[in-house]
Amino acid sequence: MNDLTPARLRELKRDATMRPYDLAQQLGVSEAALVEADLGHGVRRIDPTLGRLIPAIGELGEVMALTRNRSCVIEKIGAYVDFHDGDHAAMTLGAEIDLRMFPRHWVHAYAVESPDGARRSVQVFDAAGDAVHKVHLRNASDPGAWDRLCDGLALADQDGLSAFLPRADPEGARLAEDRAETLREEWARMTDTHQFNTLVRRLKMNRLGAYRLAGAPLARQLSPQAVPDLLKRVRDGGQQIMFFVGNAGCIEIHSGPIHVLKPTGPWLNVLDEGFNLHLRADHVAEVWLVDKPTKRGAAISVEAFDPHGDLIFQCFGMRQEKGGDPAAWSDLVARLPVVETA
Repeated sequence: MNDLTPARLRELKRDATMRPYDLAQQLGVSEAALVEADLGHGVRRIDPTLGRLIPAIGELGEVMALTRNRSCVIEKIGAYVDFHDGDHAAMTLGAEIDLRMFPRHWVHAYAVESPDGARRSVQVFDAAGDAVHKVHLRNASDPGAWDRLCDGLALADQDGLSAFLPRADPEGARLAEDRAETLREEWARMTDTHQFNTLVRRLKMNRLGAYRLAGAPLARQLSPQAVPDLLKRVRDGGQQIMFFVGNAGCIEIHSGPIHVLKPTGPWLNVLDEGFNLHLRADHVAEVWLVDKPTKRGAAISVEAFDPHGDLIFQCFGMRQEKGGDPAAWSDLVARLPVVETA
């Protein structure tokens, strides 16, 4: 839309009653373009390099970390600690904020401050302007560290608008039927869950395609009703889980129980102290119960996919040495509703 100048976008943002993500979808622009409309009006373009950005965020102390995809949002309160940088992948390993980050998708970053200074955040986007990760400051955050972050990471260009690339089309399920036996045989010989991605890439497949092709006992398709059932049973049983939500650039992990579950319309909401989750149940098109062998025993997960074949979340039972109960987890997922086949 040619009339969507930065000034016009600022007006629309001021009058909007919806979230920036939804407003961007309605206007047909990227979410990052909405942020850039405020360059010089409380927004500064900053360096997205993980090795500089994450340590600066760590200096803020307590913050809220937010990662989302089209169908799910995860929010965790804590501090960015135990950062490990890397050319292809990086991570923070804090008890509260546990992230896996993939630097090539951290393309545009901004320090965002509301006109009254009450709301401050770091927002990171990919080449298409889609959100990768956001960090929201809280009352306990260090204001001096915020000033140092903004000043120290500010880029020279604070005026020019970015040229965002077209968003990549969803990949959908990719499988190679002639390699089905190879997939099953090598899958059964795995000793670590991280070997799975290497295996499916080598066989020219992806996660969803491999699940469809392998079938039981390695992967069993569950009913979409398994998702709300899973959350309720985890809550009611006090089960310790690891819940992964992410996108191509960042994965955020909750480790622990679920206490407060409040469905609202199509949304399934977890509203716990220090942990919120917002999941669109109506986006869930496929659910799989997946069994991957490891040296420590089976890693059993429930994984949900949207209608485009993109991963919404993965949920694992916590390992026993971390306080989990593998037998209880196996029993819980075994009772989830399956897809009825002819």
